[in-house]
Amino acid sequence: MCQNVMRSDFQTLFCPAFRDYLPPVSYRTFIYWEQPIFSTRAHVFQIDPNTKKNWVPTSKHAVTVSYFYDSTRNVYRIISLDGSKAIINSTITPNMTFTKTSQKFGQWADSRANTVYGLGFSSEHHLSKFAEKFQEFKEAARLAKEKSQEKMELTSTPSQESAGGDIQSPLTPESINGTDDERATPEVTQNSEPRAEPTQNALPFTHSSTISKHWEAELATLKGNNAKLTAALLESTANVKQWKQQLAAYQEEAERLHKRVTELECVSSQANAVHTHKTELNQTIQELESTLKKKEEEIERLKQEIDNARELQAQRDSLTQKLQEVEIRNKDLEGQLSDLEQRLEKSQNEQEAFRNNLKTLLEILDGKIFELTELRDNLAKLIECS
Repeated sequence: MCQNVMRSDFQTLFCPAFRDYLPPVSYRTFIYWEQPIFSTRAHVFQIDPNTKKNWVPTSKHAVTVSYFYDSTRNVYRIISLDGSKAIINSTITPNMTFTKTSQKFGQWADSRANTVYGLGFSSEHHLSKFAEKFQEFKEAARLAKEKSQEKMELTSTPSQESAGGDIQSPLTPESINGTDDERATPEVTQNSEPRAEPTQNALPFTHSSTISKHWEAELATLKGNNAKLTAALLESTANVKQWKQQLAAYQEEAERLHKRVTELECVSSQANAVHTHKTELNQTIQELESTLKKKEEEIERLKQEIDNARELQAQRDSLTQKLQEVEIRNKDLEGQLSDLEQRLEKSQNEQEAFRNNLKTLLEILDGKIFELTELRDNLAKLIECS
């Protein structure tokens, strides 16, 4: 509805005079009066209004920044949109300056918006191109301003002279005493009076008659001028009243449209808030779904680990049972080993005793053998002796 009003009555009546008082709504509001003439992409920043030092990003990613030409007012604007929100709406004026603060960053101050805009480009070439266009359109704005001032001066000068002539005509001495030619006529008559006197008795009558006719004509002229001025004044008063009524109607219409624009902005902001909330909810749902998927994967992993743990538990129980059996067998073997050790020790003792007995027998045998040897030797000696 607001857009239709702007395209019809509001564009023809209010746009040239009251458009500066309306806040920017969206790209659709600008497109009726302006056309893009150069576009690029950049990250948009604004100076922090509190510190006036730090940059605050107004776009999460690179957005389109365009130069627009307003053919109605003959001005140039820099406009950038982030979705349906206008994050830059700056009118280029001759006193603006675009400053390159680094190889890929530039800024300019907008006194109307009471802020400083900053643009971060992807390359130095894009920054240089934007700066060239800024200087070009700044010069064009300066020339357009000078031309408009010259037109205003040329237009205002004749109107002021004509208006001054209409207002001063019933009050100036020229209107009361006549024009310069009419005022010169009595002076010539007075100056030529001594030269053209036919008789001394006819001079006063002729001179008074001429003056009377002159003043009667002058009075008639003044009455006519007065009637014309009175009619013009009444017509001007009526026109002023009509213009005041029209101005009041225009102001009421502008106020109504301003309220409507505010309502639409509120609705748009609410829609943006709902859209933002919906986007946040969708992101939250996606995060929850991803978290749920991770939890399900973790549950599956835990189930596998539980199954593996059960298998390991079964293996551990089996190994424990086997270990118990092995321990029992080990105890049996230990008992058998103890018996064998005892037997071995007993056998060793018996062997030791047997060895001792054998040693004793061997000693006895050695003694017997030694005695037998001595006996043999003695017998041999006896045999030899005999």
